[in-house]
Order: sequence, then C-alpha cells, then structure tokens
Amino acid sequence: MSTRPIGDYALLSDCRSAALVGTDGSVDWLCLPRFDSPSVFGLLLDEGAGHWSIRPRGPSEVSRRYVEETLVLKTTFRTPTGTVVLLDALAMGNGERGHALGASSPGVLLRQVTCTAGSVTLDTSYAPRPEFGLIHPVMTAVRGGLTAYGGAHRLVLSAPRALEVSGSTARGEITLRAGERAGFALQSVSAWGDTEPVPWRAGQIRRRMNDTIKGWRSWTRSHRGYRGPWQEQVDHSGRVLQALTFAPTGAIIAAATTSLPESIGADRNWDYRYTWVRDASFTLQALATTACEKEKAAYFGFLARAAATQLERGVDLQVMYGIGGERDLSERTLPHLSGWRGSTPVRVGNDAWRQRQLDVYGELLDAAHQTLPRHEWFDQPIRGFLLQAAETAARRWSETDQGIWEVRGPGRHFLYSKLMCWVALDRAIDLAPALGATADRVASWKDTRGQIRAAIETSGWNQHLGAFTQSFGSSELDASALMLPLMGFLPGDDPRVRSTVTAIATQLTDGRGQVHRYLSDDFAAEEGSFLLCTFWLAHALALTGDVNRARKVFETALACANDVGLLAEEVSSTTGEALGNYPQAFSHIGLINAADAIHRAEQEAGSRSPNGGR
Repeated sequence: MSTRPIGDYALLSDCRSAALVGTDGSVDWLCLPRFDSPSVFGLLLDEGAGHWSIRPRGPSEVSRRYVEETLVLKTTFRTPTGTVVLLDALAMGNGERGHALGASSPGVLLRQVTCTAGSVTLDTSYAPRPEFGLIHPVMTAVRGGLTAYGGAHRLVLSAPRALEVSGSTARGEITLRAGERAGFALQSVSAWGDTEPVPWRAGQIRRRMNDTIKGWRSWTRSHRGYRGPWQEQVDHSGRVLQALTFAPTGAIIAAATTSLPESIGADRNWDYRYTWVRDASFTLQALATTACEKEKAAYFGFLARAAATQLERGVDLQVMYGIGGERDLSERTLPHLSGWRGSTPVRVGNDAWRQRQLDVYGELLDAAHQTLPRHEWFDQPIRGFLLQAAETAARRWSETDQGIWEVRGPGRHFLYSKLMCWVALDRAIDLAPALGATADRVASWKDTRGQIRAAIETSGWNQHLGAFTQSFGSSELDASALMLPLMGFLPGDDPRVRSTVTAIATQLTDGRGQVHRYLSDDFAAEEGSFLLCTFWLAHALALTGDVNRARKVFETALACANDVGLLAEEVSSTTGEALGNYPQAFSHIGLINAADAIHRAEQEAGSRSPNGGR
C-alpha cells in the first residue's frame, strides 16, 4: 500500500486532467484524458498501480516550488556531485492564453531536467498501469521512446535515451553535466486511431514547456481581481481552482483524487472528481475575487445545462454531476487496490448523487444572483429553470433531507438545508424582474421566506447551548451554522450569531486551532478537522467585527498548506497531517473568501477610525 503523506504531493493540470508528483520526482497519480478517467499512474492508492519517477541516483537534498505565476512545478535536487532542476507540467494547447487556457490541451505530461552545476546521474522508472492498475501493457521500443499497448488507449513515451524494458516496466539512466538538458513527454491516444503517434523531439518538448509557462502566466495576469493581505496565497488559490476546472464545460471538480480517506483505515473514502451544485455559490464568490465574469458565466452555464428539465419534470435537482454533465455517477469499489495506508474500499463514482439535499436550490439561485444581470429578462430555459428551483424550495423546505455533509442514513431537518431554502427565495425575490415572476408569486415567496426564518430562529436555536445547532431540536453543534451570517440571514453583530461563533470556536475547535464539522457521529473521534470550516470561522469572525481573532484563525488554517501552497480537505487533530481528497477546491475557496472578508472588515474598521487608520 502507499504510505507517502498526502501533503507530499504537488498538483499538475491542463484544465482537463490532473497529476500528482511527489518530492522524490515520482508521478504517482495521473488520470487521462479527463479528471474522472481511470488512472494511468495510481501508486497513490496501491504500490502496483503504476508510477513514473525521475530522480538522482543516491542521496540528495530536495526543494521545490511552482514557477512564478504558474502551476508548472520546479523541483531542485542537490547531490554531492551536482545539481539538477526538474520541470513538470501537463501541456496546455499550443499558444493558449488567458480564458482559452485548457481549450485544446493535448493530454501530454512534460518532464524536463536540466543540470545547473557539476554532474548528476539520474534514474528513471516508468511503469504505466492503466485502468487503476488492471492493465500491464505491452511495451515496444520505437525511435525516440516507447509505446505501451493495452486497453482502450496507447501511451507514447518520448525519452532522450533508450530505456531497458522488463515486462511492463522500463528503466534507464542518464548522466547530465552542467548546462545539459533532457526532455521527456508522455502522450495518451486512442488505441484504435488511424495514425501512429510519434514521440516528441527535445526541441518540441522545450518549446511546449515554455509555452505552457506563458499560458499560465497570461491567465494569472488577467485574473488579479484581489488586492489585499495574503495576496500571493489568494492568487495561487485562484490558479488551483482554474487547475480543477474542466475547460470544455466549465465544471469545477471538488478534488483531483478518489478515496483518500477522511479517517485513516476507516471507510470514509469517496470519489471527489465530480462537481457539486453545493460548491456553486461558494465557488462563484471566490471567482468574483480571483477571476472574472467569463469563468463565473461558464460555471453557472454548466449547472443550468446539466440539470436541464429535472425540475420541470418534478425530479429533485441532482446534488452533483459528472464534469461533462453526466447524471449517473453510480458508485463501485475497486477491490484489487489496497488504498492509501490501507484505507479501503477504494471507490469510483459517488452515490451521493441519489440523495435529496434541499440546500442545492439555495446554492443554485445564489449562483444565479451572483452571475446573471438582475434587471434583464432571462432567456428560456434559464428563466423557467430558476423559477422551478425557487418553487421547489418553497414547496419542500419543510421536508427532511441528508444535509450538507451527505449523511447516509435517515433524513433530518438540518438547519443548513433550511437556511439555503431561505436563500433560494431571498435571491429569487431580488431576481424577480429578470425571472418574470408575477406579483402574486413574489408575495408567496416572501410569505414562505418569513416562515423559514421563523422556523430557523425558533427550532434551530438552542437556548441552553446559546447557539444554532445542526438540526431542529438538536443539541449538537455544526460548523455549517457559521453560514448564517455568511449568507446574509443574520448580521454579524447579532448576539445569536456571536454566541454561535463563540460556541463553535470553543467546542468544535481542536488543540491545533482547526475546526471540526461536528462531533456527533460514529467517525467523529477519528475524523480530522475540516479546513473549510476553519476558514468559515475566520470569515464569520470578520463579520462579527473581531478582525484580530479572524486573522489568527485564518493563519492557523493557512499554516496547513504544504510547501507548494496546496490544501487538503482535512487535517489530523493528533498529527497535523493532511487527510482527504487532494487538493481540495473547498479549502482553497474558503481561503479566498475568508481573506477577502477579513480585508473588507479591516477596510471598514479603518474608515470608521478618526484618523482613517487601524
């Protein structure tokens, strides 16, 4: 089984697929041609599921970072005899810049190593295992590299030296002296194509690497919507969200991996390579800070097209979709994989798509509220779709569901779900002119919105705890109650908000200062703290006016980023180690939105100061 820490990995992306590279120069995760495709390299989940390593022979000191303003990885190996620099990237389409990034990515992994001092001997081990390790391909030497056949695709490896093939693994060595460079490239193409793929030459690899760097920099420089504290981290998180975006549709995946556990050895191992409607409003808030209107419009357009006529036919709005808009995400297990640190089962697909989660209507309408012009008549089918979403929220808000954390048991009256039904109607009322909603319909929405508010304030509030709780009548705290001020249901200075924030900060925060989602199920003692919830706490503290404490909580969450600024889903309360699927879009969304909220709170505090300062 794989034991390498999750936080040891860096992300590569071409806005269609993703790879993870360890500090030792090993690519241990790569799915082609899409994020949700079976892996070609899957050592992350099983030692026999494939890898591709390039590393110096013998001991070395390693440092790494992303090339400035990009997600091109630069790893420096310092050995007793010399120093080499390894650049890794998933190639963007030739000449792609700005909003076009990822539009025509060729599905090629580029690896370029340069000796900058002395001389270094490098070993490479290439062991592709397509379809999550089920296929051990047939390898054949060709001029300029190797081809590997097996299954639906064939792989073409471009290499500067001939490699020795043994079974389905190829190995080789190369010695570089100061000033010398070697380039590698891996292509994936259909096994049944009419044309024979040709290995790339060294000059082509070098040009495409440089072009990919320029592509990322052009995107970064045209998406600097934020100016404030933690500027570098916010900009980087914007790039991570772009990296997790499937360019052909605009869908944003929750994470690049499947089955990295929330609790080591337990069975909370899910496939996150899909897009959740829940993420929509939070994502669009982040994109409003770090990106621009085109990304926002693309994401909302994806949600509308994926849902199509579900609401019109009386079907629950699906909570998640495949990145191409697919509906059926049926879950299955891969019993031949041992899992990260023995955490099984390894799953592909996600049966949460079958659940009823009433919060999705609020997130959908909040996304529309942030994206679409409020006083222009919406075209069909968008208008009808959003009207149906509002009507469904109004009709079903009093029903039970599985909630934000996708409980796989009996439904409950979750506070967060009620809140988001309130959000659905609140945003629909503001969008009424664009929706073409009649006065009678708006009046009905206002009446129902008032009923939801009364229910939340009465049944969601626990006087004994002095806090809003996880579900109606419950005595359990839940970090999702922090969304009450974040969604504008109550102002940050409301005494009940402040009391709830204090209760969560006191009772759901571990010894490392990280926030748990809740403490009420069979897994909670083992589950890590949730980074998104820690950023929510920082965000909520900023809204209450406690900016100094908000900064401290924010910095606590930020400290969980690895050496290249990536955040996992959770953090172990005992060891501080990263847990869960990785890198996690939600965590980077939380970082962006919390940083922006703190910055705004500081600006407001400064404007109220007599001398205009803090």
